[in-house]
Amino acid sequence: MIPDLHVLTSSTWQVGVLPGTGATLAFGRVDTGGGPTDVLRPTPAAARRRPESTASYPLIPWSNRIGDGVLRFGGRRWQLRRNSDDGTASHGTVLDHPWQVVTRRDDRIELVLTSAELVGINFPWRFAAGITYRVDGPDLRVDTWVSNEDGEPFPAGLGHHPYFMRHLRPGDGGARLQVPAAAAYDLVAAMATGPAVPVPPRVDFRDPRAVGDRAVDDCLTGFGPGGARAAITYDDLALTLTCDPVYSHLVVYVPRGRAYFAVEPVTHVNGAHALLEDGVAGTGLVVLEPGERLAAGFSLRAGPADRRGSSR
Repeated sequence: MIPDLHVLTSSTWQVGVLPGTGATLAFGRVDTGGGPTDVLRPTPAAARRRPESTASYPLIPWSNRIGDGVLRFGGRRWQLRRNSDDGTASHGTVLDHPWQVVTRRDDRIELVLTSAELVGINFPWRFAAGITYRVDGPDLRVDTWVSNEDGEPFPAGLGHHPYFMRHLRPGDGGARLQVPAAAAYDLVAAMATGPAVPVPPRVDFRDPRAVGDRAVDDCLTGFGPGGARAAITYDDLALTLTCDPVYSHLVVYVPRGRAYFAVEPVTHVNGAHALLEDGVAGTGLVVLEPGERLAAGFSLRAGPADRRGSSR
């Protein structure tokens, strides 16, 4: 049986939401004048029960990886379930659980999850989380929160993992990417080894350039006082990603030989828990006291392309 699918519609967007599959997205389509076109990687119907095969998925209460699944905080250590092929605890712990629908309309859906009600949550503290997906004309808006429902503080973060199409149609010029980030991280096994450094030329997208087929898997930061930003431009369509300041980082993932790439708004760097425990500043990870909430949102706006344009 195909999981429950709720489709949000506006004059520009069609977005498929899968509440029962980790609050993920099945597809994101934009009307480019010739009918709806997939801009997010579409999920085959047979894969709609596999969260990491979807078009986009939330990362809560951490993003990316925790090395060896060992979470260190406040002088203590917890061994999390290592759910990735590289032996890390990856992509948070909300994807394997159905979310409750609070509000459902043609243009908006609100979802919540409470960890205390679930079995197998891969996190040592009780938390609650919520996501609201909304479409309004050219805008897709995603608002996310996580709250501390425990009796002691814990480290928390948020993220989303949207996959974008490299090409909207056969024979087009392919996607170009601009990310006005001045800093990045030295990574070992995809996790940061220290504070951010000036962005190296290999992952410098401050000037728009073709996504191409060279492998990239990096975390960028240094966006100034605002949140993370990016622009993805095709022959006749531009997607502008604008984030709240809490989303201070972006992960850019370009796998070789695939029809898609990812630009992921995240609140903290890969491996932030170990860095925080070692006293490294600027990781983006937040310590929530009991009853506190971390909230952040981002918007993806679709519009006509101007390949001469720049968001710098």
